[in-house]
Amino acid sequence: MATGNLDSVVVAVDGSKESMNALRWALDNLRLRPDGVLVVLHVQSPPSIAAGLNPGPIPFGGPSEVEVPAFTQAIEAHQRRITQAILDHALSICSEKNVEVKTDVVVGDPKEKICEVTANLKADLLVMGCRAFGPLKRMFLGSVSNYCINNVGCPVVVIKGT
Repeated sequence: MATGNLDSVVVAVDGSKESMNALRWALDNLRLRPDGVLVVLHVQSPPSIAAGLNPGPIPFGGPSEVEVPAFTQAIEAHQRRITQAILDHALSICSEKNVEVKTDVVVGDPKEKICEVTANLKADLLVMGCRAFGPLKRMFLGSVSNYCINNVGCPVVVIKGT
């Protein structure tokens, strides 16, 4: 990577083709200062959100608010494996380009956590992929990239999918 004016860049990855294309774009097109850092960020959903975990009452008179620790632990272990696979893929892309990066994994709502981490790092730029949902899907599913564009405190480059 040749030197440039960027001190800190965050690339958000979620395992999608679009996010990995955004990482490739950042590696090919951005130039950091010699002491700059490129952070590959993955946001993992909390187990309750990932699994739709809100177990109902136990049938036949059991308590209504019951935690199922083994189930929660299994979901968390599964999420860690998925996260590791995503980071391994991202790091292999970086390795192909001979670029060292830092990785960061946080748990929470992706749109909020991406903005939070970007702000905490005082990033000069956020790079992310976009699945290019149509207006109807975007209305119901929301758009992480739209949220970040409107709420993060730095410029955002969005690499759109097809």
